[in-house]
Amino acid sequence: MIYFKKVSKIYDNGTVALKDVDLEIEKGEFVFVVGASGAGKSTFLKLITREEVPSSGIIKVGNYVLNDLKRKEIPYYRRNLGVVFQDFRLIPNMSVYDNVAFAMRAVGAPERDVKRRVSYVVSLVDLEEKYSCKPNELSGGEQQRVALARALANKPDIIIADEPTGNIDPEMSNEIVRLLMKLNENGTTVVMVTHEHRLVRNYEKRVIILDEGCVYKDGVYRRKASCDEIRRTNNSVRTELKDESPKEKPSQTELSFGEADSCRPPLPRRPQEQGSEQGSGEKKDGDLQ
Repeated sequence: MIYFKKVSKIYDNGTVALKDVDLEIEKGEFVFVVGASGAGKSTFLKLITREEVPSSGIIKVGNYVLNDLKRKEIPYYRRNLGVVFQDFRLIPNMSVYDNVAFAMRAVGAPERDVKRRVSYVVSLVDLEEKYSCKPNELSGGEQQRVALARALANKPDIIIADEPTGNIDPEMSNEIVRLLMKLNENGTTVVMVTHEHRLVRNYEKRVIILDEGCVYKDGVYRRKASCDEIRRTNNSVRTELKDESPKEKPSQTELSFGEADSCRPPLPRRPQEQGSEQGSGEKKDGDLQ
């Protein structure tokens, strides 16, 4: 679906935004792209939407090789994408209905189809009662849901969400992600860029971490237990592992950003300390073995 092969992007001022990026996002995947400011997230999205072209490497999205796209072909390619922006980009003097309908009218959809499709996508984001409201009459979360409905209007194969939770509260942030996941369950590929590690921790999904233009990590996030839980079960886990047969190695790394990442077992005590506290020489649960 989305394929990057040795992709680099260097801007005219010498800024290296991406360096030798290799990755593939399959059809129907949900992927978080995470990184600090300047890590290359925005450039990554601009390359997918064909706002920028790579300095080197190959990018394929669906049946399109983006390196070779002619200017007149770009609008047709973008019909396969639905883009959700951090700042909503709604048209201020248009109602919710007309903001969503605008995306379909722009590609010449019949008004009969516009009416039916807009009604459906607005109901998906639970804004039926806000049909006639202007953007300034909506909360930030409601505006973002309108933006999501607009992105869905033309039945895109891929949703690109660029920091969609950046301007809304945590509760609504989770609601937006749940909406994106619902769409993903129906087969839509979703690529969501965010700097909010806390939000990513709530979901066991693939995470691509960009750092200084490179893919630092790429894998499926797995929630870790707390430090206390790990220490309490330390010995029992070791015993179970001895009895288990080797398991097949996963195709992707299992990432974790949870509390347990900062946990470390206590260092072994010095011999004289162990002797004074444990006359039998037995190790405590927390000691390294």
